Amino acid sequence: MRVTLTLVLLVLFNIGFGQEKFDLAAVEKFQKDLNTEFSDAKTSPLLPEDLANFKALDFYPANEKAFVVAQFIRTEDEKPFVMPTTGAKKPMYVKYGEAHFQLEGKELKLNIYRNIELSKNSAYKDHLFLPFSDLTSGKESYIGGKYIDLKIPSGNTIVIDFNLSYNPYCAYSHKYSCPKVPLENDLAIEIKAGVKKFHD
Repeated sequence: MRVTLTLVLLVLFNIGFGQEKFDLAAVEKFQKDLNTEFSDAKTSPLLPEDLANFKALDFYPANEKAFVVAQFIRTEDEKPFVMPTTGAKKPMYVKYGEAHFQLEGKELKLNIYRNIELSKNSAYKDHLFLPFSDLTSGKESYIGGKYIDLKIPSGNTIVIDFNLSYNPYCAYSHKYSCPKVPLENDLAIEIKAGVKKFHD
Protein backbone atom coordinates (compact mmCIF):
# COMPACT_ATOMS: atom_id res chain seq x y z
CA MET A 1 0.00 0.00 0.00
CA ARG A 2 1.10 3.58 -0.47
CA VAL A 3 1.54 6.16 2.25
CA THR A 4 1.29 9.92 1.80
CA LEU A 5 3.25 11.88 4.40
CA THR A 6 1.88 15.39 3.85
CA LEU A 7 2.28 14.95 0.12
CA VAL A 8 5.60 13.20 0.51
CA LEU A 9 5.04 9.84 -1.13
CA LEU A 10 6.52 6.85 0.59
CA VAL A 11 6.02 3.13 0.30
CA LEU A 12 4.82 1.19 3.32
CA PHE A 13 5.43 -2.53 3.14
CA ASN A 14 3.52 -4.58 5.71
CA ILE A 15 6.21 -7.20 6.02
CA GLY A 16 8.86 -7.96 8.56
CA PHE A 17 6.85 -6.78 11.55
CA GLY A 18 6.52 -8.97 14.60
CA GLN A 19 9.21 -11.43 13.57
CA GLU A 20 12.24 -12.09 15.71
CA LYS A 21 14.53 -13.67 13.15
CA PHE A 22 15.76 -12.90 9.66
CA ASP A 23 13.28 -13.77 6.92
CA LEU A 24 14.80 -14.09 3.44
CA ALA A 25 11.37 -14.49 1.86
CA ALA A 26 10.31 -11.12 3.31
CA VAL A 27 13.36 -9.44 1.79
CA GLU A 28 12.70 -11.04 -1.59
CA LYS A 29 9.07 -9.91 -1.47
CA PHE A 30 10.15 -6.39 -0.55
CA GLN A 31 12.47 -6.25 -3.55
CA LYS A 32 9.88 -7.70 -5.92
CA ASP A 33 7.14 -5.34 -4.72
CA LEU A 34 9.40 -2.32 -5.01
CA ASN A 35 10.42 -3.22 -8.54
CA THR A 36 6.76 -3.72 -9.46
CA GLU A 37 5.93 -0.30 -8.02
CA PHE A 38 8.71 1.36 -9.98
CA SER A 39 7.88 -0.45 -13.24
CA ASP A 40 4.29 0.81 -13.34
CA ALA A 41 3.89 4.29 -14.84
CA LYS A 42 0.87 4.88 -12.57
CA THR A 43 2.86 4.40 -9.36
CA SER A 44 6.50 4.95 -10.30
CA PRO A 45 8.38 8.00 -8.99
CA LEU A 46 10.79 7.75 -11.91
CA LEU A 47 11.11 10.45 -14.51
CA PRO A 48 9.71 9.40 -17.91
CA GLU A 49 13.18 9.04 -19.42
CA ASP A 50 14.30 6.80 -16.54
CA LEU A 51 11.11 4.74 -16.58
CA ALA A 52 11.53 4.05 -20.30
CA ASN A 53 14.79 2.21 -19.59
CA PHE A 54 13.95 0.81 -16.15
CA LYS A 55 14.49 -2.89 -15.54
CA ALA A 56 15.11 -3.21 -11.80
CA LEU A 57 16.51 -1.35 -8.82
CA ASP A 58 19.95 -2.24 -7.58
CA PHE A 59 19.85 -3.92 -4.17
CA TYR A 60 22.55 -5.08 -1.84
CA PRO A 61 22.49 -8.87 -1.46
CA ALA A 62 20.23 -9.96 1.40
CA ASN A 63 22.32 -9.61 4.53
CA GLU A 64 21.30 -11.51 7.66
CA LYS A 65 23.69 -9.41 9.76
CA ALA A 66 21.65 -6.31 8.85
CA PHE A 67 18.66 -7.70 10.74
CA VAL A 68 18.63 -6.57 14.38
CA VAL A 69 16.31 -6.86 17.35
CA ALA A 70 16.83 -3.54 19.10
CA GLN A 71 15.97 -2.42 22.60
CA PHE A 72 13.09 0.02 22.26
CA ILE A 73 12.88 2.95 24.66
CA ARG A 74 9.68 4.96 24.46
CA THR A 75 10.42 8.67 24.84
CA GLU A 76 7.58 10.41 26.64
CA ASP A 77 6.60 14.09 26.59
CA GLU A 78 8.44 14.88 23.36
CA LYS A 79 7.41 18.11 21.64
CA PRO A 80 6.25 17.99 18.01
CA PHE A 81 8.61 19.63 15.54
CA VAL A 82 8.79 20.51 11.86
CA MET A 83 10.84 17.88 10.05
CA PRO A 84 13.15 19.59 7.53
CA THR A 85 12.52 18.44 3.97
CA THR A 86 14.16 18.79 0.58
CA GLY A 87 11.30 21.03 -0.55
CA ALA A 88 8.74 23.47 0.79
CA LYS A 89 6.67 20.97 2.77
CA LYS A 90 6.75 21.30 6.54
CA PRO A 91 5.44 18.03 8.03
CA MET A 92 5.04 17.77 11.77
CA TYR A 93 6.72 14.85 13.51
CA VAL A 94 7.39 13.80 17.05
CA LYS A 95 10.21 11.65 18.36
CA TYR A 96 8.43 8.48 19.46
CA GLY A 97 11.28 6.42 20.80
CA GLU A 98 14.85 5.21 20.53
CA ALA A 99 16.27 1.96 19.19
CA HIS A 100 19.48 0.73 20.83
CA PHE A 101 21.32 -2.15 19.19
CA GLN A 102 24.67 -3.66 18.24
CA LEU A 103 25.95 -4.00 14.71
CA GLU A 104 29.40 -5.31 13.86
CA GLY A 105 30.47 -4.90 17.45
CA LYS A 106 29.38 -1.27 17.72
CA GLU A 107 26.77 0.11 20.09
CA LEU A 108 24.36 2.18 18.00
CA LYS A 109 21.25 4.28 18.54
CA LEU A 110 18.59 5.52 16.15
CA ASN A 111 15.70 7.84 16.88
CA ILE A 112 12.30 6.71 15.63
CA TYR A 113 9.65 9.23 14.65
CA ARG A 114 5.91 9.45 14.16
CA ASN A 115 4.20 11.61 11.55
CA ILE A 116 1.46 13.45 13.43
CA GLU A 117 -0.89 13.97 10.50
CA LEU A 118 -0.49 10.41 9.25
CA SER A 119 -1.16 8.98 12.72
CA LYS A 120 -4.68 10.46 12.58
CA ASN A 121 -5.48 8.01 9.78
CA SER A 122 -6.72 4.80 11.40
CA ALA A 123 -4.93 2.69 8.80
CA TYR A 124 -1.58 4.15 9.85
CA LYS A 125 -2.09 4.86 13.53
CA ASP A 126 0.69 2.38 14.38
CA HIS A 127 3.11 3.58 11.69
CA LEU A 128 6.59 4.74 12.70
CA PHE A 129 9.26 6.35 10.55
CA LEU A 130 12.97 5.54 10.72
CA PRO A 131 15.22 7.69 8.52
CA PHE A 132 18.96 7.01 8.66
CA SER A 133 22.23 7.51 6.86
CA ASP A 134 25.51 5.66 7.15
CA LEU A 135 29.00 5.52 5.67
CA THR A 136 27.71 4.12 2.36
CA SER A 137 25.57 7.25 1.85
CA GLY A 138 26.88 9.26 -1.11
CA LYS A 139 28.99 6.32 -2.24
CA GLU A 140 27.13 3.08 -2.88
CA SER A 141 23.81 4.31 -1.54
CA TYR A 142 21.80 7.52 -1.90
CA ILE A 143 23.56 10.55 -0.45
CA GLY A 144 20.41 11.64 1.39
CA GLY A 145 20.09 8.40 3.34
CA LYS A 146 17.26 5.89 3.41
CA TYR A 147 14.01 5.13 5.20
CA ILE A 148 12.56 2.13 7.01
CA ASP A 149 8.87 1.75 7.89
CA LEU A 150 8.11 0.30 11.31
CA LYS A 151 5.11 -0.30 13.54
CA ILE A 152 4.67 0.61 17.18
CA PRO A 153 6.00 -2.39 19.12
CA SER A 154 3.99 -4.08 21.84
CA GLY A 155 6.99 -4.57 24.12
CA ASN A 156 10.44 -3.21 24.78
CA THR A 157 12.09 -4.51 21.59
CA ILE A 158 11.68 -3.54 17.96
CA VAL A 159 12.82 -5.36 14.84
CA ILE A 160 14.87 -3.32 12.37
CA ASP A 161 15.71 -5.03 9.09
CA PHE A 162 18.00 -2.75 7.10
CA ASN A 163 17.40 -5.04 4.11
CA LEU A 164 13.99 -3.34 3.90
CA SER A 165 15.45 0.18 3.69
CA TYR A 166 14.50 2.21 0.64
CA ASN A 167 15.34 5.54 -0.94
CA PRO A 168 13.10 8.59 -0.58
CA TYR A 169 11.29 9.48 -3.78
CA CYS A 170 13.45 12.60 -4.18
CA ALA A 171 16.32 10.23 -4.99
CA TYR A 172 14.56 9.65 -8.30
CA SER A 173 12.90 12.97 -9.09
CA HIS A 174 13.27 16.60 -8.01
CA LYS A 175 9.49 17.06 -7.90
CA TYR A 176 9.15 15.33 -4.52
CA SER A 177 9.68 16.85 -1.09
CA CYS A 178 11.24 14.35 1.30
CA PRO A 179 12.14 14.43 4.99
CA LYS A 180 15.84 14.90 5.56
CA VAL A 181 17.63 12.43 7.80
CA PRO A 182 18.23 14.08 11.20
CA LEU A 183 21.91 14.39 12.09
CA GLU A 184 21.42 12.18 15.15
CA ASN A 185 20.48 9.31 12.83
CA ASP A 186 23.74 9.43 10.86
CA LEU A 187 25.57 6.21 11.72
CA ALA A 188 29.37 5.94 11.68
CA ILE A 189 29.22 2.48 10.16
CA GLU A 190 28.65 0.95 6.73
CA ILE A 191 25.31 -0.81 6.41
CA LYS A 192 25.38 -2.74 3.17
CA ALA A 193 21.71 -3.58 2.92
CA GLY A 194 18.60 -2.38 1.14
CA VAL A 195 18.38 -0.30 -2.01
CA LYS A 196 21.53 1.17 -3.55
CA LYS A 197 21.68 4.57 -5.22
CA PHE A 198 19.87 4.93 -8.55
CA HIS A 199 22.28 7.09 -10.54
CA ASP A 200 26.05 6.87 -10.51
